[in-house]
Amino acid sequence: MTLEGFSVSEIDDKIFSRIAGRSYKAACPLPLSELRYLEVLHKNLVGETLRGEMICHVRITGDVLDIFERLFAAGYPIEKVRLIDEYDADDELSMQDNNSSCFNFRTVSFTNRISRHGYGLAVDINPRYNPYIKTVDGQKIIAPVNGADYEDRSKDFPYKITAEDLCCRLFKERGFLWGGDCWDDEKDYQHFFIPEEGD
Repeated sequence: MTLEGFSVSEIDDKIFSRIAGRSYKAACPLPLSELRYLEVLHKNLVGETLRGEMICHVRITGDVLDIFERLFAAGYPIEKVRLIDEYDADDELSMQDNNSSCFNFRTVSFTNRISRHGYGLAVDINPRYNPYIKTVDGQKIIAPVNGADYEDRSKDFPYKITAEDLCCRLFKERGFLWGGDCWDDEKDYQHFFIPEEGD
């Protein structure tokens, strides 16, 4: 049963006007009928209740809604949950602002492959404090750029995701993989995703 303050709906004209040409680009092959708009509640670090919104694939809607309900009930801190379109669908700007998000039709960094975000099948949580780290041509890349202070996972700091915490456990229970323990050559501590066949 969905709690008050949590809801799911189809992408209507009003919502589409906010995402058209931003997260939902002209080249996106995903029909709008396969996306859903979620409204959620979440707590920030000082315990304030905030309203959030997210767009994801219909396939994971029930799971994501349930995860956010359980995180909210537990007081798990999430700073912001806004449509990435408020950042003009710029992933770096959204991450710098520690915004948690899902759908954004784009490629995986440093590749031509469509990200799982491009299909609404990946969720990033508290990304500034849980950065993406990869070495490209001998140069270490940390995204967002203001996430460098949180590369060292042995340190304690706010909004940190670990394999043992509630957020990670809830996503894994629902069949998501975590970018913090999937790959040897890169880490994506913010990133929870439904894998493709062969992943």
